[in-house]
Amino acid sequence: MTGVPAPRAGQRARRYEPAEGLRAHSAALLRQAERLRAGAAALDWKGPQAEAFRWRVEALADRCATAADGLARSAEQLDAAVRPR
Repeated sequence: MTGVPAPRAGQRARRYEPAEGLRAHSAALLRQAERLRAGAAALDWKGPQAEAFRWRVEALADRCATAADGLARSAEQLDAAVRPR
């Protein structure tokens, strides 16, 4: 059996179509990338360690954005596959 928990009492589970779920994850990753970039820019920390940290945070934000783009492309491919021709 899988370890997927059931919805909590009084909570309706929202069901996503596969493409819609990919888009939701893509949007969440883009928001996370924005938060990472904003957090790195707001740091009041100077010196070589600070710059190295900012660089790593920027790299992580780039990875989030790249993953979001990939999920969005996958959603488009799913949509194209189910559209009538």
